[in-house]
Amino acid sequence: MTVPVGGPNQTTLRRKAALSPWMSIAWRVGAVFGLLAFAIAVHWFEREGLEDGLDGHVSFLDVVYFTMISITTTGYGDIVPVTDTTRMFDALVVTPIRIFFVLIFIGTAYTFVIRRTWDRWSMARLQRHLHDHIVVAGFGTSGSEAVDELIARGTDPGRIVVIDASADALARAESLGCAVLQADATRDQTLNAVRIARARVMIISAGRDDTSILICLTARHLAPDLRITLAVRAEDNELPARAAGATTVINPVSFAGLLLAGSAHGPNISDYLADLASAHGRVALGEREVKPEECGKSLAELSTGLGVRVYRDGKPIGFWEEEARSLCAGDRIVEIIPSIGCEASLPLQSGPPRKMAPEGA
Repeated sequence: MTVPVGGPNQTTLRRKAALSPWMSIAWRVGAVFGLLAFAIAVHWFEREGLEDGLDGHVSFLDVVYFTMISITTTGYGDIVPVTDTTRMFDALVVTPIRIFFVLIFIGTAYTFVIRRTWDRWSMARLQRHLHDHIVVAGFGTSGSEAVDELIARGTDPGRIVVIDASADALARAESLGCAVLQADATRDQTLNAVRIARARVMIISAGRDDTSILICLTARHLAPDLRITLAVRAEDNELPARAAGATTVINPVSFAGLLLAGSAHGPNISDYLADLASAHGRVALGEREVKPEECGKSLAELSTGLGVRVYRDGKPIGFWEEEARSLCAGDRIVEIIPSIGCEASLPLQSGPPRKMAPEGA
């Protein structure tokens, strides 16, 4: 479904029309008067084929009058065509003009009244249900891959809103079941239209680092507590992206480098990392808040997966560290779990965590 933009003058965002609304109306009015003038001219030159039942004389005003009542299908019968030529003109030319008039009037009413009313109603209905959703700004290669992965991980496409300036890109997103908005994501009006303040998370991959950072600034201004994941291409832009308010900054080039470096230390390391990152692998990384019954237990005693890290007050704690021996309320756990639909279960650790080298050593 296409999301319209809210505001005082609500309109559905779409590719810019070749003509402005006023020019479109002017063109339609001109077409109506042009066809009317043509019909009047022919009737005037063929006025000998008309008969006036009142005074027997057909004046120019009579021609205008007869043309108008013929096109509007009123037909009082006081002036009638009496020759074959005039009758054939009315039958073969005036009748199509009459139909064209009706189509122009109906089309104009639909374009400027009915469709706008429908768009506003549709917008209001959709916006009422936008809550705890995911906003994706940019549907290029990275953005589309992110949406595909979200859906593969079980996210309802109806809870994903995609913003992009390309109608072709949005057509694919809409075919997946996502709500789409063709607009500039750097503008407050655009992000307010997708209810950014009520979103759960925002993914930004605009294709240009400066544009992505500006979108992040706008989103952070409107939603101070929103989780924002931002993709940058240049390593130098990671710090500006975090300064703009990004919660997580992803550098695809750096991640590719990590996979390449991992493959140099072992043939299966990069394969396992890709397995963790993809919903189609046998295992996946999961993040959740610690459950009440898990408080006081060790990270190694989790029954849901293989605990690898704890985040406590924003601080990362490795599974080998002393703080991981006792989970606390409010901790967030990162664990390795079986992928959805995977029948194989992971062997879980038992007993106290082993002393291992710190991460990255």
